[in-house]
Amino acid sequence: MTTPVRTRFAPSPTGYLHLGGARTALYSWAFARHFGGTFVLRIEDTDLERSTPEAVQAILDGMKWLGLEHDEGPFYQMQRMDRYREVVAQMLAAGTAYHCYCSPDEVEAMRERMRAAGEKPRYDGTWRPEPGKVLPPVPEGVKPVVRFKNPLDGEVTWNDVVKGPITIGNKELDDLVIARPDGTPTYNFCVAVDDWDMRITHVLRGDDHVNNTPRQINILRAIGAPLPQYGHLPMILGSDGTKLSKRHGAVSVVNYADEGYLPEAMLNYLARLGWSHGDDEIFSMQQFCAWFDLSNLTASPAQFNFEKLAWLNNHYIKHADNERLAALALPQLQRDGAKFDGAPALPVVIGLMKERANTVVELADACMLFYREPKPDAALLAQHVTDAVKPALADFAARCASVEWNKAALSAMLKEVLAAHGLKMPQMAMPLRLYLTGQLQTPAIDAVLETFGRETVVARLRAVA
Repeated sequence: MTTPVRTRFAPSPTGYLHLGGARTALYSWAFARHFGGTFVLRIEDTDLERSTPEAVQAILDGMKWLGLEHDEGPFYQMQRMDRYREVVAQMLAAGTAYHCYCSPDEVEAMRERMRAAGEKPRYDGTWRPEPGKVLPPVPEGVKPVVRFKNPLDGEVTWNDVVKGPITIGNKELDDLVIARPDGTPTYNFCVAVDDWDMRITHVLRGDDHVNNTPRQINILRAIGAPLPQYGHLPMILGSDGTKLSKRHGAVSVVNYADEGYLPEAMLNYLARLGWSHGDDEIFSMQQFCAWFDLSNLTASPAQFNFEKLAWLNNHYIKHADNERLAALALPQLQRDGAKFDGAPALPVVIGLMKERANTVVELADACMLFYREPKPDAALLAQHVTDAVKPALADFAARCASVEWNKAALSAMLKEVLAAHGLKMPQMAMPLRLYLTGQLQTPAIDAVLETFGRETVVARLRAVA
């Protein structure tokens, strides 16, 4: 591309960073990275009633957790009011915008009359200046809005990079209010000016913005600005094919961190919700940026699947650094009352337990085996610690004092004890699991023994001898 690529992510801070927004940010970020371009973060905070500092922080926290670093920004629209007023004044002077003194009630009455006549409700152009037209007298004490003088005829067409060619007739569009009576600008106007000033070349956003695009294109043309390319991404549906809701997982992406998902798993999963590269399912963000060029975006809605996300998360947990996983799991273990004195190092335990964990929360739960006093069920002990097994357990405990403490040596010693007492592995493994962990389900017993360490194993076996 000859023009340097500049993309933007422009959320409104009226809530958390949800999955759809995170995917939009990911695609915009990756496209800029693919072409060595610039990724801009813009906070569209002109909705003063709904925008909050907490929502701004939630968006920034979500972007940080995902690792989607912006190159410029964050820019805040509320800090750009002087620029918007400047452009409004220029448009008024150029005749591409005009003052309208109709009250909201008058505009609603116009629309009601059109609805009654079976027409599309819209502003009727009462104050729109035209050659030879006599405008009504300006009412005293009324502050006007500023309306954009939208073309009356013709069409707005753009080649959407996701949906293909889209055409909307100008007769479908109102003369949009671009500044309120107090002078504050409105959404579509601010977006057009920002995209112009920030030299945005590609706009990727949700398909709920399709109806905004012709309005923004017309404003950009009126102010003599170049048009970016637009791509409107289909929505993400729940697993049942309905609109994503909280029961499907429509929560802040930071909630997924709390639930034990790794950011690389979430990024990998989001990347595949509307884009593909052959049959590739697991890939790094470096690979994704190398592959992502808009050619394989799909126009069909994607369905959110928790099982697929869990599968991906398990993959990334298995390949993650044990020290990193230990740091993530430690707060939960501390909340659960884990006792670390004399216990094996947490990264070592993580390495043993992470194979089957789908989340860090599950991993921390599993690791508690090694950080709490075992409380085996009396009925299980009676079932598994039989008179035939007790001598073998005593023999095993005695040999623990001198055996080399690694999996291979412990496994060999276990087999010697079994052979000496005519037992099979489950007959010894089950009592050992109960005495050491209080549970029957653990990793391989030789790995558990090695991880606990000689002192703990000997102490717990002596306690029940």
